[in-house]
Amino acid sequence: MPRKTAPAAANPASDASPVADFESSLDQLEQLVGKMEQGEMSLEESLAAYERGVGLYRRCQAALEQAELRVRLLGDPEQPERGEPFDPPGTDA
Repeated sequence: MPRKTAPAAANPASDASPVADFESSLDQLEQLVGKMEQGEMSLEESLAAYERGVGLYRRCQAALEQAELRVRLLGDPEQPERGEPFDPPGTDA
């Protein structure tokens, strides 16, 4: 029996650390992409899956931004704004 997902506000993972939330969201996103790649979803199911995937992607991005902020604060807690932004993988700076 498929597991029902609760709304994001009631999701217990939202109370977890950003790292745990990232890992959970990334795992869910990978599973969702796998289902979509099988090509056996109806249009309605595909649209719902895409919408869910965008939400998971945004949660991953937010968790990564929190991790970057933590690293900056560890580097110089007095002046975190002086930290250099991370370059996304695959870009030439």
